[in-house]
Amino acid sequence: MTIQRHDVADQFTRQFAAPPRWIVRAPGRVNLIGEHTDYNDGFVLPLAIDRALWIALRPRDDGRVVVHSVDFDQRAGFGLNELADDDGRPNNQGTGWIEYLKGTAWSLQQAGDALAGWEGVLLGDVPRGAGLSSSAALEVAGTRAFAAVSGFDWEPIPMAQLAQRAESQWVGVNCGIMDQLISAAGQAGHALLIDCRSLQTRAVPFPPGTSVVVLDTGTRRGLVDSAYNERRAQCENAAAFFAKPALRDVDLELFQRHSSDLDDPARKRALHVITENSRTLQAVDALERGDLDALGVLMAKSHASLRDDYEVSSDALDAMVETAAAHPGCRGARMTGAGFGGCAVAVVDADAAENFVQTVGDAYRQKTGNTPALYVCQPSNGAEALEE
Repeated sequence: MTIQRHDVADQFTRQFAAPPRWIVRAPGRVNLIGEHTDYNDGFVLPLAIDRALWIALRPRDDGRVVVHSVDFDQRAGFGLNELADDDGRPNNQGTGWIEYLKGTAWSLQQAGDALAGWEGVLLGDVPRGAGLSSSAALEVAGTRAFAAVSGFDWEPIPMAQLAQRAESQWVGVNCGIMDQLISAAGQAGHALLIDCRSLQTRAVPFPPGTSVVVLDTGTRRGLVDSAYNERRAQCENAAAFFAKPALRDVDLELFQRHSSDLDDPARKRALHVITENSRTLQAVDALERGDLDALGVLMAKSHASLRDDYEVSSDALDAMVETAAAHPGCRGARMTGAGFGGCAVAVVDADAAENFVQTVGDAYRQKTGNTPALYVCQPSNGAEALEE
């Protein structure tokens, strides 16, 4: 069961013995195709899912933020005057979920926003560590909470950029813009093509009678200490080899002319990014034509490239994708997110979704011994703020 507005409002009343002033939500996301292209100035095609991070809150007048996380059963807080040194550099010395809100506050302050304090309750149904961007949803929800209580305008693109800055400079994950932008700017019933260089977006209707199923493998690997930053550095080295600002600017013909002079693993990383950008644009055309068979072929090629060239898949992800693709109601499946564990995504005929969840979940469990979780999702709106 997904969380509703009244759930977080009730939790706030339990914690603070009064109703909240505002409720904000920011969704998680699943990426249909376009993986590890965002930090290469490329193209991505995510959708916001109908699972979100919710914050119920009311203002404080002491310059502090105090938040109770229902999911962790923890209360944490910080002072808004404690976040930066004299030169504005982040004073990030802690760990845990509160750091994402602290980083968001610091990023907003560095952009010149005057922040007010608040107390709130945090509740979410985005699985943590599964590749569905629970961290980005928390950061974007934080920007909406601070905007509501502090009275400044909230616009999706600049707020997504500030949330991204919190992730990269406070938390230490050198991420691209996709996760924060889709959480901020998603549209119900649509995927969103994002040009990660210009930040232009294009809503792409999702075919009726079709569901997106998120397939959580039950395996996890954190990003901060993983090979994510290493992959990004390898891509930057490959772009420098081609004397281009980013791999977005390298086409397949140029790559093939000079790839023999590029050392592995940079050559393999570049091949994935270049071909994945092309697949993403082809996937938009396929969706707009309603050609789910073509979309499925592109998703399969994407997974193979992530497995073999970008080397971010895992045995569990491969097993999940193979199991999903074998179901007759599945139109396409691939790993999604940063990789090394977490989730795959499948596009499934809506009338087959219930059987798909049961059959694929059982077969995967028998194959791997892991306990999966499968979520049938629909594209949702991006972040919202509701006044109580």
